[in-house]
Amino acid sequence: MVARQVGVGAVIFNDLKNNRMNDIDFSLEQMMNFEGETGPYVQYTFARISSLLEKGDFKEQAIHFDALGEYAWPVIQLLEQYPIIVQKSFEQADPSQIAKFSLHVSRAFNKYYAHSKILVEDEWKQMKLSFAFSVAIVLKDALSLLGISAPNKM
Repeated sequence: MVARQVGVGAVIFNDLKNNRMNDIDFSLEQMMNFEGETGPYVQYTFARISSLLEKGDFKEQAIHFDALGEYAWPVIQLLEQYPIIVQKSFEQADPSQIAKFSLHVSRAFNKYYAHSKILVEDEWKQMKLSFAFSVAIVLKDALSLLGISAPNKM
């Protein structure tokens, strides 16, 4: 089931990440890459966050942004733009804006994840998981708007 979700998502994402006025290259090898500008990359980021939430025994908590560290700020700034991106995408009939946005969020979160210890048992663990949860909500919604499934495990 997951393989089908990723395969179908890869093809859809490849079509929608490009501006509709541009030519599209069809390369199955490139589409299925888990790094770079692909649907599987965004799906994998969502699955990674889902795994963190499960392993961390997530309990939603208010977030104090200054406790998250400097690598969280680019993610926070992107998340703040999401409603604007969706509105612009709708008004301009351009789903590539949502696809590109989901790539930016995925890259920014993965950079945060690489520099932050999320599952460390400390007073900030649930707050960091709440932050990851907020990213997961946006990624899942963005994928859904593109007609792509967001598998919890990959």
